[in-house]
This record gives sequence, structure tokens and C-alpha cells, in this order.
Amino acid sequence: MLKCFSQASNLLSLSPTSLNEKFEDNGKNLLDILFRNKPFYFEVENHNGLDCCFNHIIGLPLKNNKEYPLFDYEKLIFDGIEQNSHLWVKKSRGIGVTEFILRYLAWKALSSNVLNNKSIFLVSGTREEFANSIKVRLEKLFERKFPNVKFDSKYTELTLGNNTWVKVFPTKRIQDLRGYTDVSYIFIDEADFFDPAEQWELEYVIKAYEEKSNCKIILTSTPNKPDSLFHKIERNEIFKGFFKKIFLDYTYGLGKIYDTAFIEREKGEAYFEREYNLAYAGRPGNLYSQLSIQNAIDRGTSYNPDSINLLSEKYMTIDPAFSSSKFAIMVAEWNRSVKQIRILYAAELDHPSYEEALDHVFRIRKEMGNIQNIGVDASQPELIVSLKKLIDERHSWQYIQDKVLYCRKKNIDIAQCMIVCPIVFNTESRSFMSSHSKRLLDDSRGLISINPKFTKLITALRGAQFDETGKLDKDESPFNDTLDCFQMLTTFFKFKSQGDY
Repeated sequence: MLKCFSQASNLLSLSPTSLNEKFEDNGKNLLDILFRNKPFYFEVENHNGLDCCFNHIIGLPLKNNKEYPLFDYEKLIFDGIEQNSHLWVKKSRGIGVTEFILRYLAWKALSSNVLNNKSIFLVSGTREEFANSIKVRLEKLFERKFPNVKFDSKYTELTLGNNTWVKVFPTKRIQDLRGYTDVSYIFIDEADFFDPAEQWELEYVIKAYEEKSNCKIILTSTPNKPDSLFHKIERNEIFKGFFKKIFLDYTYGLGKIYDTAFIEREKGEAYFEREYNLAYAGRPGNLYSQLSIQNAIDRGTSYNPDSINLLSEKYMTIDPAFSSSKFAIMVAEWNRSVKQIRILYAAELDHPSYEEALDHVFRIRKEMGNIQNIGVDASQPELIVSLKKLIDERHSWQYIQDKVLYCRKKNIDIAQCMIVCPIVFNTESRSFMSSHSKRLLDDSRGLISINPKFTKLITALRGAQFDETGKLDKDESPFNDTLDCFQMLTTFFKFKSQGDY
């Protein structure tokens, strides 16, 4: 639990309850009197009565009707705000960060004159009615001990202390934060779940306040999906050195805010890694069975993907992109001894040049040995031609197109006719690849093994979101380039029945 932040002084002779009863004007100025010069928190074993500090005066936090002290990990948040200009907190669900920060902001407004005639902005929720709930939550901090206190409160606005203006902004109105002066704090809650356009706008808002040293920005969220706002900040792609970063996974709350038995039950849920263990995994997907994915991972512990059998039968797939996106590559082998498709390599190159990507493909091809086929997204004819040239395969684009059409008419597997195979991504082929890859992953024979080191592939499978038409929702699906590679890869493996390999 938290240590004392400072010594209590000038303890009031009357209890908060008695004071509340004596004020007949709806508690006007009561909170100012009670909290003036009060420290934020005293440990239970050290405090000197109910009015020693802000948190004991208003009542300690409640969860499921149980009162909790403030914990040691919350001291990290307190120090992070007090000692730094800006704070970024990546948190486990239900660990109490939002409640703590609202208490902190209320204390700052009421315990001294530092926020007199200043503003606190709260950003949460997509619409005003949702955003307003965080302001109501702030007001309710005082309701348990001071039911008669009435705040100067309007819809999305609240005044605390000596004219500290609290204003709520929904995520759809983020742009409205610009242009204000005398802003002391901006608290942005669950920022990683804002829409992409809202996250983009938020970046500019933060930059606008970057040079305003009197304004502290507090950014908190449970992680969402890869390449979202929090992921970019964590990797220092944006705001490098701007935020003090705190990571609070579920282990910080074990035996404190979390019951250990509850966490053990939650570990079996598809959302656990994102909601409690700080993984950028997106929402649980709606195509692949989480059980099938886990079974493939369990099987994957039986092999070492870095130990390559150069003679085994292998297949490579490429989802190409260059300076503007990710270039994904995957390699799998067919291990005849155990009758399994084993993933040996999976990577995403970040914005490679054409030459860098081509060099990388051929280095991996050489290291793997005996690659039977290379599947490439057919929308990249230049790359397909380059690859065919390098392996001395007939590479006229007109010839390639004619050969593909011939194979379709004759119902011949294109992999039997060429090494570098163009793979078309249209509605029909996508539907086939999705259903076929799912069928192989679900197969009771345990056909697919995925070593746990391939975290991007695992995350892509766990979070793959498909709409009602069977189309992949790329905005909601993590590592969709890796997923495309996996789906293309499975097309090289066609098992007709349980007994046919």
C-alpha cells in the first residue's frame, strides 16, 4: 500500500459528517474548508482519524461494495504525475487507474489554490452522453460522505474549488480542445480505442499543447491492436521522450484489486492477453476458433523453427508492400514424419525498399532450402517477374497470365505448373482461403503447428475480424498482412479426407 505522502496537519475538530450537517447552503465552501492543505493519502495504519487526508475524507475506493486502500502501484501513478510533465499509462482492465486519476485531479483542485481559475479537460466516450459519464463519476466521488453538497454543474461541465473549470469532450469533438489557455490538465481515458481518425486528430492536439509547460497530459488505456496510438507511442514512433511511461499488467493487482482465483479463470478467455496482460491483440476474432489456435500453439512447442531441415518440403508466401506499408513473408514445411504443417518463418518488413525486400526474400529462400513454391499476391506483377527471373523461371507477364488462365480452365493446381505462383485476392478466392485455412486449423488430426515465437501470426489469427459478407475488416484485424500470408500458405495444402494426406 501507499506510504504517507506528507504529514497531516491542522486536523479539524469536527468530523466530515458533522460539518456536512452544519452547512445549510448545500455545502457551499465545505469542500474547500475540509480539503485545504490536506495531503492526498495516508496509510490506514498511519492516519489520524477520518479527516487526515483527501481520500479518507471522501471515503476510500469501492469495488463490488468493498472498500480498498490505495495500493503501491498507484504510488507509481502519483509520482508519475507529480514528477513529470506528461504521463502515459498502459493498464490492465479494472486495475483502478481511472478512479485514481479522477481522485487526484479533484484533490489538486480542492487542496490548494494552484488550480484557481484554471481548467481540467477530460476526454472519454464517443458521444457527449457517454463522455459526460466521466464527469458524473467525478462528482460521485463525494456523494457517499457528502450527499448534501451540490456542485456548480452543467451538462459536460463542472466547477470545483475556487473556480477550477472541468470540461468534458467526447472523442468526436477532440478538435475542440485546441486554442484554450490556462489548461492545467488534460486526462484522456481509453485513448487506444478511439477511431483511427480520432487518434490522428489527438496526435495534433497533443502536439499543440506540447510547448505549453503548464499543461500536463495524462494518457491512459488498456491496449487495443497493433500499430494503434499506444503502440506507436510505446515504440517511440511518435512523441519520443514526451511521456513518462508506466506499464501496469494484472500482476501488479494480484492479491490487491484482483482476486487470484478470478484471474486464473480469466486466463482461459480469448481476451485475457489484451485486457490483462498488455498485449496489442485487438478484439477476439470471429473466424478462427480460439481453441484451435491454442492447440496449434501447444503442438508448436514440440519443434524448433530455427533448426532447419534443408531437405524437407517447404512453401513460401509473400504479401508485398514497399515504402508505404508492411512487406510480409511466411514459410512453412510439410513434415511427413508427424504429418504436420509447421510454420518456420513469419516476418513483416517495415516499409522496405524494393531492393531490400527482394534481397530479404532470396536470403530466406537460401536459408530454408527446398522451397517448392512461392505464392505472391497477384497485384504485384513486377515482383513476380523479378522473382521468376532470379530463379530462372519463364517470366514474361503475358505468359504468366496465359498460364494462369489455362490452369483455371483445365482445373489444374497452379502450383504444379510454376514455382512462383500469382495468387489472386478477389471475393471468391478470399472466401476460399478463409474457409480452407479455418478447416485446416480446426482439423482433428492436428495438421497445423505454430511455434509460440510467432507472436504476430498468433495475434493475427486470434483477432481476425470478418464482416457478414466474409470480407476481412482490415481496420479491426491486427497484422492483416501476416494473416494474408497464412491464408495463402494454406492453399498449397489440400487434404481431401481424414485419411488422405
